[in-house]
Amino acid sequence: MRTSSNPAFKNLPKGGGYANFNYGQPAGAFGTEGQATTAPQQTGRPLSIDDIVTKTATTLAITIGTGAATYLIGGAASWGLALPAALVGFVLALANIFKKKVSPALVIAYAAVEGVFLGAVSHLFASMVNNPAIIMQAIAGTMGVFGAMLVVYKTGAIRVTPKLTKWVIGAAAGAATLMLVNLVAGFFVEGGLGIRGSDGGLLAIGFSLLCIGIAAFVFLLDFDQADSAIKSGVDARFAWYIAFSLMVTLVWLYLEILRLLSYLQSD
Repeated sequence: MRTSSNPAFKNLPKGGGYANFNYGQPAGAFGTEGQATTAPQQTGRPLSIDDIVTKTATTLAITIGTGAATYLIGGAASWGLALPAALVGFVLALANIFKKKVSPALVIAYAAVEGVFLGAVSHLFASMVNNPAIIMQAIAGTMGVFGAMLVVYKTGAIRVTPKLTKWVIGAAAGAATLMLVNLVAGFFVEGGLGIRGSDGGLLAIGFSLLCIGIAAFVFLLDFDQADSAIKSGVDARFAWYIAFSLMVTLVWLYLEILRLLSYLQSD
């Protein structure tokens, strides 16, 4: 199974079928005589595409619900929730990534908190450009990119190869590094590196387009990991991990599209 740029997939088993998948124990553990230890019999059932669709739809519905509620609060009360929700969401994301066992509760909590964050940020951007329609435009754009990349993956128009995987991971890491450097530079120089300028300059627009492109390709890696998990026959509980991983990419993509639209509609 290839490595995805999404860290959530690090918890998926590497190789082996459902029958010998030993969840919660080190993969490839060996006994004192150098022989592989016998994995305990699994009591669950193997992962299916229906599991992934159901869990992803559940987390997405929760995010949309809490996001809509936060957006409707409006004003300073809504904006004040953005930073706390971002911090809590970051902690929950780390908990989901590094926890050794699947926790549906943590995935659901992440989806709910991210909804609050997105609702607050969406209200802020809509107020900045004085155009509430920007929210539906960003949602439509996000779903459009997701659907397009799913078609691209299923038709094999772009194959997920080790070379492509390395390229996407490197691009995502590079973009994240630039955003971090820009954030730090902003404390010393107004506007930082200019890649996140509120005035929507060419550099900021170009960087947002780049991030949207990278996020789109991350979907290909996510789909490939999900497909590999199904073929490997991993436990159905891992559908929650896959749903969480897809949500991480969807949140990033939505924010980038929302930011780009704000640049294009700003005075």
